[in-house]
Amino acid sequence: MEELINTYQNIKELTEEEQKLIDSAKSACNNAYAPYSQFNVGAALLLDDGSIVIGSNQENAAYPSGLCAERVAIFSVMNNNPTAKIKKIAVTARKATSNGFIPAAPCGGCRQVMLEQEQKQNENIEVLFSHEDKWVRTSSIKQLLPFSFNKNSLK
Repeated sequence: MEELINTYQNIKELTEEEQKLIDSAKSACNNAYAPYSQFNVGAALLLDDGSIVIGSNQENAAYPSGLCAERVAIFSVMNNNPTAKIKKIAVTARKATSNGFIPAAPCGGCRQVMLEQEQKQNENIEVLFSHEDKWVRTSSIKQLLPFSFNKNSLK
């Protein structure tokens, strides 16, 4: 059986494509608007045509009116290119007062949105993120949200 979640001690163990995606997510952190949490998050999506779409978290004083980086990127793709398929998503984070990146995994709300997108496109989406001192790669969103709420739950 294929391993579904892999961990890597060094980013150089990932493919060049994955490293480029992570670099794009790191760059997206620069676009974050996080004056309240000071927690800048960047996401980068690799689409089936090879293009990369980025998103960053956008906060608002009227909590919870902000939006996470992952959802900003996904909703942008679905609005501007609804037939595109997402192959991979990378998530990075850093404190606004630091240039160093810190571990961060997608939140529960983002996991739900990513899973629904995966189900909608009927193809797995790989996820890359840092956890503790390792890089993590999942082969599907399902590994991050095993007991999900989905459209069948509404029937």
